[in-house]
Amino acid sequence: MKQIIAAWLNRYFANVEALVLLLLITLVAAGLYLLGSIAVPILIALVFAYVLQGVVQRLAQLGAPKWLSVNATFVLFLGAFIGFLVFLFPRIWRQLTRLYQDLPNLALSGQEMAAQWARNYDWLISQKQVQTWIEVLNTEAANIGQWIVTASFTNLPVFMEIVAYTVIVPILVYFMLSDKDRILEYLTSFLPEDRPFLQGIGEEMNKQLENYVRGKFIELTLAGIATYILFSVFDLNYAALLAFLVGLSVIIPYLGIAVITVPVVVIALMQFGFDGSFWSLMAGYILIQALDGMLLVPLLFSEANDIHPLAIIIAVLVFGAWFGVAGVFFAIPLAIFIKAMIEAWPRLGTPSSAEKT
Repeated sequence: MKQIIAAWLNRYFANVEALVLLLLITLVAAGLYLLGSIAVPILIALVFAYVLQGVVQRLAQLGAPKWLSVNATFVLFLGAFIGFLVFLFPRIWRQLTRLYQDLPNLALSGQEMAAQWARNYDWLISQKQVQTWIEVLNTEAANIGQWIVTASFTNLPVFMEIVAYTVIVPILVYFMLSDKDRILEYLTSFLPEDRPFLQGIGEEMNKQLENYVRGKFIELTLAGIATYILFSVFDLNYAALLAFLVGLSVIIPYLGIAVITVPVVVIALMQFGFDGSFWSLMAGYILIQALDGMLLVPLLFSEANDIHPLAIIIAVLVFGAWFGVAGVFFAIPLAIFIKAMIEAWPRLGTPSSAEKT
């Protein structure tokens, strides 16, 4: 048994670069754990930097000097960022507040609808089941209302963090774009000079993360805009809030859209009932999700991120349990990193993917 374990350790950990990578992973994980919420603006800025780097590179290919490419890209980003804060965020916040105020009426409408179902379909739904649903609905409405009140008035530190992020994130994005080469040069100065494995895994991870982050940003934007147009056409209540949540849901594959569809259906049902508007709205919503899943996603992610759906769900659950909401949103990039590391990990007697290239 000892020989088997020794042979396994020698096969996978005999390479010095493998030990360096293992040490780096440990240090980064410990750093993220110790920093906690402090690391969130850094990660958010890193995501925006990945998205904007493509624009910088495109401008450079057109002949623009680096300083002009970086500054022009940052001005565009800052304009979009301020536009979101000034125009879109207030509308989303107002609708969230109105949702809290409307919760009692929504709960009452749900009770009346459930009672009507029980009368019309007494052979399918019993009064006891209806009463159970009403109790659950009232409890959830109270919980949602309490969460909104807490987030709005009593959770001042969180509010102050959000305000601080709106200032810190753009600054971090600018320096990540303008000083990218200097930052990378400084970080790589701590690594061994001869590092084919680390170089290979770094290039592979960077390629896949660029594909994922930029693709997800495009998908998020298009899904949110298309859904908002659909909801606005039908004059659905809380259209901006629901469209914003639908856009964010694409970051969490499979689970995200399943969760956000529930409030969309419930609010549409409360507003329209089972008439034609409800079914037309649902048909349009399903069409948008189908186009997203069958056309947009293959188009954006055809060349990378070949991760099994089961692995994606496990990554969301595991990293969500470890790091909370931030872990849920960054689960797929972390899964991409782990996949790239496993595929490139040097094995004694077997050339790694980095060495093959």
